[in-house]
Amino acid sequence: MSPATDRRPPPRSDARRTAILTSLDRWLQDSDLDTINVADISREAGVTRSAFYFYFENKAAAVAALMAQMVDETLSVSDEFTHSTAEPQVRVHAMLTGLVAMWDRHRHLFKAMLDTTSSAGTIREIWDDATATFVEAVAAMIRAERTAGRAPEGLDAAVLASILLDVNSRMLERLTLGGVLTRNQLVDGIATVWLSTIYGITSATDRS
Repeated sequence: MSPATDRRPPPRSDARRTAILTSLDRWLQDSDLDTINVADISREAGVTRSAFYFYFENKAAAVAALMAQMVDETLSVSDEFTHSTAEPQVRVHAMLTGLVAMWDRHRHLFKAMLDTTSSAGTIREIWDDATATFVEAVAAMIRAERTAGRAPEGLDAAVLASILLDVNSRMLERLTLGGVLTRNQLVDGIATVWLSTIYGITSATDRS
């Protein structure tokens, strides 16, 4: 729970806050954020409108709280990738398929984030802060691979990691909004970008 998303810092066991977020999450699976009102969220959560505003300034702040929970799952995917000892093709594809699986579970939150980014800085801040954490971990992994002789020297590791993670974010955006490429094409194409820029490997489809 983050003070950036909550008006009040409730205890971990606060059932009302949990009920509000559960209700919002369910509503977002069927409706756009703009069409959902606080009264609907509160009614399904079994709380009053004033209880909603006790915790959250507005709907966007509540979405930000849901995003903060989702970031924990993304961090888990990043940790598995940066600590893996598998071959590069395997670890890159595992990381990307893990991100896609996470997106599958939370696609409605990504859509809400994209719908509200222009007016809700907190949501973007949460995602950007998480990405900054991933940059440090991926950059450290790239440096370790270079030191071990498994990856050639090249662009500053932190810069490269930042660009690659931006590519991942773009993939999640394309999955959310739609595009000409299929899910598999996106994963294979982005895997090629990761493998070629870090390892100089051009065969992203070799997953053995």
